[in-house]
Order: sequence, then structure tokens, then C-alpha cells
Amino acid sequence: MRHMNNLRGIDLNLLVVLDALLVERHVSRAALRLNMSQPAVSHALARLRSLLGDPLLTRQGGGLAPTIRAMELSKPLAEALAQIRTVLGPDGFEPGRTRHTFRLAMSDYGAEIVLPNLLRELRRSAPDIDLAVMQLSREGMIAGVMDGDIDVGLGVFPSLPEPILPEHLLNDDYACLVDRATLPPSAQSIDFESYLARPHALVAVHGEASTEIDAAIHAAGYARRVALIIPHWSVAPKTIAGTDLVLTVARTSLKSTLQDDRLVVLPPPIPLPTIPFGQISHRRRRSDPALRWLREMIVASVAAAAPLSGFG
Repeated sequence: MRHMNNLRGIDLNLLVVLDALLVERHVSRAALRLNMSQPAVSHALARLRSLLGDPLLTRQGGGLAPTIRAMELSKPLAEALAQIRTVLGPDGFEPGRTRHTFRLAMSDYGAEIVLPNLLRELRRSAPDIDLAVMQLSREGMIAGVMDGDIDVGLGVFPSLPEPILPEHLLNDDYACLVDRATLPPSAQSIDFESYLARPHALVAVHGEASTEIDAAIHAAGYARRVALIIPHWSVAPKTIAGTDLVLTVARTSLKSTLQDDRLVVLPPPIPLPTIPFGQISHRRRRSDPALRWLREMIVASVAAAAPLSGFG
């Protein structure tokens, strides 16, 4: 409480600016979050530095790095502001009348599940809300949320550090994609021996070679040959046509291949775990009304995007 006692007498608006700067670690992004001008945020930071007798944030690369004093203030400040927002209610963010930019990270698999319905609803009910979407690896999304560089990460996260707040959105299943011409006529499955004999294509954002699929194969005492590693879910199915490659991916990502008569979707020949797709954000922003609204919008958008079912 010693640090919070030092904040007595400081304008509450300055504390809101400090909290945004500690989350964003960037003046322009904090300004967007607060719907303020960059000069106004810079002026508020100068006042905070003077009042608290500490630089608070110093330039580092393209952003700002918190001082030790700022890091000590971060958690009690976020908790205090969260309590105030709870008392005042959720009306601090009005999506239909607020200009705001959210930063999201996801693969093109996640984008296909989330973005179509989300964008339609945003353009209908919150046209001044903008999205900046980037593609990062699983580890990159976690780091981005931890550092405040992104608001929400969407993907599959087997393990997460304690500061990360997860939310489950849907379960998907694995399916295999092969060229129909490489199968016996009317084949509705592929046996494990034939599966392992084929070269495999793997979707990995930054070239990671180990997956949940390989863990299951290794547990059975075998290994597969990965002949192609590609970062794009949407392009991967197109690489299978006319080859002997087999692609094992989330079934929902194969939606577009249903229009290609050359390809067939089959069940995996080995039991594989379900794919728990979810969203992550930082726990310190649990009470942020803007972020809470966005997460709720994402939940509704995913619920409206029914996963694929069946094979063939």
C-alpha cells in the first residue's frame, strides 16, 4: 500500500493514463485506447513523472519500458482501477459511439473461424471500432499478451503462464486430407501403415516441427516423415492435390476443400486429441470494459461459426 499512498492527491484521470501506458508501453497506442491525442498522453506522462519523482517509462526500441518504480505500481494501480470500474458499472465503454482499435493475433485458421461473423457485427453495431490483426506463433501470442502488444490472442494453448486469462471457445477435431487418386476406389479411410508410409505436410507458423500429432505417433512407437512445413492453413490443402502427401489438420480448416473433387477428407488412423480453440488476454485487464466487450463479441462470433462435421 506504500506506493498507492503516494498516489493520493493525484487526478484520477492521470492514473487511468498511467495504467494505459503500463499496459500498452507505447504513447500512440495508449492514446488510441483512451481516445485521447498523443500530445495529451505525453503531457499527462510528464505530469506523472513530476508528481511521482520517477521517469516511470523510458524509451526502448519502438516502445516504452517501465522503470522499477512503475513495475511496483502496476499491479496495485490496475487492481484499484478495476475496483473503481466495478463500482461505476460497465458503462465506461460504449462501442456504438467510441472510436477504438483492438490488436488481435491469430493464424488464418483462427481468422476463418472468428473474423467473418465478428466483422459483420462490428460494421453493423460498432462501425468506429477497428481491428489490427497479425499472425504470430503460439509463443508469440503469449508474449504479446504478456507485454501488452496485443489485446487478444486466438489459437490452441496447451499451457499458459499464470498472468494469462484463457477462455475456451470451441473443440475441433483432426482430419486427414489426401488426393483421391492415390486411394483405392471408394476408400473411406486410410490405415495406419499407409498413413506412415506417405510423406506428410505440416502447418506451423514459424516452422515448429513438433505437434500434438507427432506426440501421438511417437507414443505409439512410430515417427512420420514431414516433407513440407508451411505456415498458412488456407494454402496447405491446395498443396495436396496431385501429390501423395497427407495433411492432418483441424477439420474446420478444410471447409474450402469440399469444393475440390480431387481431394478427400478422412478420419485419422490413430486416436488424436481434440483441438481446444480459445482466446487469451491478460488477467490485469479482466475488468477492462472495452476488452470484456470484445471477448464477448468473439464468443458470439465463434458460436455462430459451426465447425464441420463428417468425412468424405
